[in-house]
Amino acid sequence: MAKKVGFLALGCKVNQYEVDSYIAMFKEAGFETASFDEVCDIYVINTCSVTNLGDRKSRQMIRRAKKQNPSAKVVVTGCYAQVSYDEVNGMEEVDLCLGTTLRSRIVELTQKMINGEDINAFVDIMKVRQFEELECESVTERTRANIKIQDGCDNFCSYCIVPYARGPVRSRRLESILNEAKRIASLGFKEVVLTGISVASYGKDTKECSLIDVIEKVCEIEGIERVRLSSIDPVAFTDDFIERLSAQRKVCDHFHISLQSGSNAVLKNMNRKYTTEAYLDMLRRIRLKMPDAGITTDVIEGFPLESEENFLETKAFVEKARFSKIHVFPYSERKGTAAAMMPQHPMPVREKRAKELSLVAEKLREDFEKSFVGRRVEVLFEQTKDNLTEGLTKNYLRVFVDKDETLHDECRVVEILKYDNEKLIGAVIK
Repeated sequence: MAKKVGFLALGCKVNQYEVDSYIAMFKEAGFETASFDEVCDIYVINTCSVTNLGDRKSRQMIRRAKKQNPSAKVVVTGCYAQVSYDEVNGMEEVDLCLGTTLRSRIVELTQKMINGEDINAFVDIMKVRQFEELECESVTERTRANIKIQDGCDNFCSYCIVPYARGPVRSRRLESILNEAKRIASLGFKEVVLTGISVASYGKDTKECSLIDVIEKVCEIEGIERVRLSSIDPVAFTDDFIERLSAQRKVCDHFHISLQSGSNAVLKNMNRKYTTEAYLDMLRRIRLKMPDAGITTDVIEGFPLESEENFLETKAFVEKARFSKIHVFPYSERKGTAAAMMPQHPMPVREKRAKELSLVAEKLREDFEKSFVGRRVEVLFEQTKDNLTEGLTKNYLRVFVDKDETLHDECRVVEILKYDNEKLIGAVIK
């Protein structure tokens, strides 16, 4: 009888993509794949380590897996497993620890572990120079699919552990990306999301082509109606990039562009490579070509050495930038980073500032959504819940219409009728 394997992805889209790949590999090897919530013979957990909360959640899920079935084998991969390999590998619940390498061999190594072999799978990620191919044969959503195009980051922001978890920039071959995109299109998926740890760095290592070259080539594939980008660094948005991007009809005009702070003094301490003035100019140039663009971002509050004046600068900046959505996080120090060595604010200060900025962010989101009432937008419908069918516009507005399950996986023009109970309510134009 085939062993049952349950899977869990914590954190970002890259982690989800990798888990989808694991599912495909275990299926091909004859295993039965299942939900993580089921009683399984093996559990595979792809961990996150962006914050202390990510570490804690990873440990909780490892222990939960063993609690669900004490005789199960637990396989741990991902960023937490990489940067804290000895800690994770030493947990009594963990049977195999892979980190962020050797993932293409996960089935082989799992089989060896089951057979009783003692495996040391630690690899120094900083010495890895080749992109590890994990072609994804399964996807977790019906309407869109992620395509991982690169791995690694060499920005070394002072607060971030990711470069130490993912190693240097490694770009995927263009031919491999396009082959996967064509396969996804053949399965009926209408939207693809190009994702990676630092997508703006694509091609920096290989010099084969640039990110915009990849986008243009994917847009040429028949059957794909939308091409979306995952989180991207501001340095990507040169005049040439914006010009070529705006010329692609299939490109979604939603960009999640990291900010982290609206104070130049804090940005410098964060080792970010731009100023607030440059960031605002970038937004101006994007909106000149794509006036309805949804611009979302991340902001860290309570960063070391951030003064009250710096905080007020950030509040004023985000209002001026008119973001459509902001993910606000209280600063979480990561051992091994430069920021962890700086003087730290007490957690109540970080949380107070984050809460205050979140109120500003909520008002900005509401203003952006309300500005589309009375307008017509294209919606890719995804699911039906509570007698409403919902989907996303290209600029990442969630729109609801009366229940109609025939709309699933369909792109339709919708007139936005009202903003009600924090929802955009519309009607499909027949």
